[in-house]
Amino acid sequence: MSTPGSPYGELPPTHDAEVALDGHDHHWFAEPTEAVGRKYIIGLVVAQLVFFIALLGPATIGIGVKVQSIVPDDQKTSALGIVAGFGALFAVIGNVLFGRLSDRTTSRFGRRRPWIVGGTVVMTFAFVIMALAPSVPLLTLGWCLAQLGANATLAPFIATISDQVPKFQRGRVSALLGMAQNIGVLGGTFVAEQFADQMLILFVAPSILAIGAMIVFAFILPDQRLKGRPPAMTVGEWITTFWLNPLKFPDFAFAWWSRFLITLATFMFTTYRLFYLQDNLGVSQADAPRAVLIGVLVYTVALVLAAYVAGKISDRTGRRKFLVAGSTLLFGIGIFALAHVDTVTGFYLVEVVLGVAFGIYVGVDLALVVDVLPNPDDAGKDLGVFNMANALPQTLAPVLGAALLAVNSATNQNYDLLLYTAAGAALVGALIVLPIKKVR
Repeated sequence: MSTPGSPYGELPPTHDAEVALDGHDHHWFAEPTEAVGRKYIIGLVVAQLVFFIALLGPATIGIGVKVQSIVPDDQKTSALGIVAGFGALFAVIGNVLFGRLSDRTTSRFGRRRPWIVGGTVVMTFAFVIMALAPSVPLLTLGWCLAQLGANATLAPFIATISDQVPKFQRGRVSALLGMAQNIGVLGGTFVAEQFADQMLILFVAPSILAIGAMIVFAFILPDQRLKGRPPAMTVGEWITTFWLNPLKFPDFAFAWWSRFLITLATFMFTTYRLFYLQDNLGVSQADAPRAVLIGVLVYTVALVLAAYVAGKISDRTGRRKFLVAGSTLLFGIGIFALAHVDTVTGFYLVEVVLGVAFGIYVGVDLALVVDVLPNPDDAGKDLGVFNMANALPQTLAPVLGAALLAVNSATNQNYDLLLYTAAGAALVGALIVLPIKKVR
């Protein structure tokens, strides 16, 4: 093992951690204290990258393109809102449920591995349904199933950070994951732009690669393994799977609401970004996917640079709160500026600001969240509860966005109101991080 000051340690023991349960002591695993190995970090980041290319190609452009191919133009925003909203609802359920199940899994393959691989397979099957869907209801069904599969993968995948990564390394690891996720957005957008008229390739081909990446990661992962079966859960305990007492865990609650609000702000814009370019800036339907791609490109370059620097600052200083609050505030300013953009060039410049802001945010926020988790043994469940702050806004944003676009607009194009509301949400999200006490 390397010393705590080393950015990457040697690979942890390749055998799985195995713990017997006596049914009384709920602290099954010790919190990691030694630096995690380079092989784990590389596997984690590459798997995240490939997985998000597969997931976010459909999410950023693919669903919008598919919707436009099966409904009249005047129904596109409402249809997109239905598909995205129902899918995000299933993401909420799936992330928390499968996080809890992975915490309690006694498979000889480990707690996390079966879900990481199996969920990706289900997501791929769902994408086949979406690619071939002739109607909005079937497209919606496919996206709901895809979100269940994706979150069956993501909840245990992210929980491996709590399982494996010590506090002094979490800033850098979370920064790398944030960078990989957003480069995945760029990659997915590129795939969607290149294959916008070939639905099977757009939806399915990257997801097949994601299965391979998750299988490789499963081999690399020194997964924890429960030797005995955990005590049976009561109905009340299953209900609390979806909830943590905010009075008992206020730091977790403040972090939850901050993530909820910045995610709401993000998806109120990104859900309708393709249509914003067409309706607000006059970009043609044929050229809009390319404009989205360029916007995501400049956003991602700015994000990667900012995330790398923020992660290093966070680990070196031990301070995370001011970086999360400041970046969320800057993100809100960027969203506000989009309401005053009237050229595609201006749109690209604002994307740079948004990229810097969100880069700082993703470079620090996941580390802050893991630091305030109530119980490391329930990391999958607790991170699943936290991920509701990602998924619930994705359910709300399309519906709220569609309603705001329709205010005083017969053509559903009140983008100013949409963007001002999103900016306000980000501002509140910045302020609500400040009361957190456990993290500096």
